[in-house]
Amino acid sequence: MPNWKEINDEVRALGGTYDILRRKYLDHLFSLTDRNIIIYYSGWLQKPDLRRAGITGLFELNDEDKNGFMSSIHRLDKEKGLDLILHTPGGEIAATESLVDYLRGIFGDNIRAIIPQLAMSAGTMIACACKEIMMGKQSSLGPIDPQVNGIPAHGVIEEFERAAKEIKQDKSTVPVWQPIIAKYNPSLIGECQKAIKWSNEIVLEWLKTGMFKNDDDADDKAANVIGELGDHALTLSHNRHISINKALEIGLKVMPMEEDDRIQDAILTVHHACIQTLQKTEAVKIIENHKGVASIRSVRVDTKQ
Repeated sequence: MPNWKEINDEVRALGGTYDILRRKYLDHLFSLTDRNIIIYYSGWLQKPDLRRAGITGLFELNDEDKNGFMSSIHRLDKEKGLDLILHTPGGEIAATESLVDYLRGIFGDNIRAIIPQLAMSAGTMIACACKEIMMGKQSSLGPIDPQVNGIPAHGVIEEFERAAKEIKQDKSTVPVWQPIIAKYNPSLIGECQKAIKWSNEIVLEWLKTGMFKNDDDADDKAANVIGELGDHALTLSHNRHISINKALEIGLKVMPMEEDDRIQDAILTVHHACIQTLQKTEAVKIIENHKGVASIRSVRVDTKQ
């Protein structure tokens, strides 16, 4: 029989009510798919107080997240592939590239992205690196619009180009543009241009070697997707929501959740359990597999001060 310490460790491993419920439904989804499942959930929508307090970096994909994935992947049956359930605003390009390389090194091309609600920016990049994306009528991807120091790169470049054009046409606009341009350091434009080129190039390669690798016209298909998702003149906004219909229109391989009611219900139940965790607890990010192995980042901030 377990001693006091072992009982205490077991109670801690089980987690709180929200953890137990979330893990119950993750296990149920696994029983339907027989594929490894890892959820990657950010609470950027559920923690507006933290965002108002200027604490936004916690929600974004970064290099620290790989430790959570390493823990979740350990001891999984790699032959079962991976279903990666994503809910994220995006994050760092380098961390995204490193994570995709890591996941592909373990599961090869047997990775499916599942988007119950939102996978924006770097989240869309990860989805494009998978063999297939599962979306519902409520799901959205976003443009491939990298951020530099937390600022959308395309937006910075457009603002500089607009300033240069207006100042060239009318010198009297200099006082208007001066304080706006002054907030950016001199090297930022170059960094933004490189970030856009980098993100487009790696997603193009992921599409050609993953989603479209068995297609005769893989190069053309991949280029078309990049043209649609990576061209800010077409997407218009960093926060643009790209529906399942638009994703299919631009050529991504997307499976509608609605094709299987049991799978759809199970995915959305997991999603609701994750959102409940992020709303009702101090968790800001969850990385967890179907066996309950989890890395949960929690933060308590007194925003009343």
